[in-house]
Amino acid sequence: MRDVRGVVLCGGPGKRLRPITYYFQKAMIPIGKRQKPLLEYIVRLLRFYGVKNLTFLVDYKAEQIINYFNSGSRFDVNITYVYDNPVLKGTAGSIVNAYRKKVLSTEETLLIYYGDILTNMNLGDLLRFHREKNAAVTVALSGGFTVRVGVAELDESGRIRRFQEKPKIEKPVSIAIVALEGKILEEMDSLASGKRELDFMGDVIPHLISKNNVYGYLTDAFWYDVGSTEAYEKLDHNIIDEKFSFLYK
Repeated sequence: MRDVRGVVLCGGPGKRLRPITYYFQKAMIPIGKRQKPLLEYIVRLLRFYGVKNLTFLVDYKAEQIINYFNSGSRFDVNITYVYDNPVLKGTAGSIVNAYRKKVLSTEETLLIYYGDILTNMNLGDLLRFHREKNAAVTVALSGGFTVRVGVAELDESGRIRRFQEKPKIEKPVSIAIVALEGKILEEMDSLASGKRELDFMGDVIPHLISKNNVYGYLTDAFWYDVGSTEAYEKLDHNIIDEKFSFLYK
């Protein structure tokens, strides 16, 4: 069985969370009644499912993260830190940068985790699915996503034929957690050649679908994107304590 490394993207400036992120790194915003950083919930979830080797891809206010987690020993994990390369931007750019610095290996399975996503998903089941399918990439998906705005259907003249407030999307949506075989790093490196910016979900995943075994793992677990001020303000801290109590036993 290949080693699994958790790779957490937590370097972005969190523009959608301003003005909060003028003071906090977005992955360090406090949540739940315990007021623990969001990133602590991610670390504890990874550790709960046996993923103990972690790499944090950092940049903006990285010192807040490093000072809090240090080596990771307090959480029974081992954390390495890689600062983003200003020449190669974007989420995939951060991953490629870590590969070029030889922190990420082609011999590992990588569990890519966006640092503003909160979930109690069973990561063990995701990884088992990934291995059983012999997948190069497995994207975690969730059904029944509710759009936070109203959606209109127009006729040719612009008249509204149908309007639905905050509808649920029938198709599965990504929850920004991906299992990735390390061999894909070489292809990502080639894809990044000559580029100044490369997005993981927007550029890399569509590219890989045409050339590799890319699967979707459908989950009904709780998940929440904390990446905007509106979402953060609406976050129910009682639900957080209920859904994540197993991480603090």
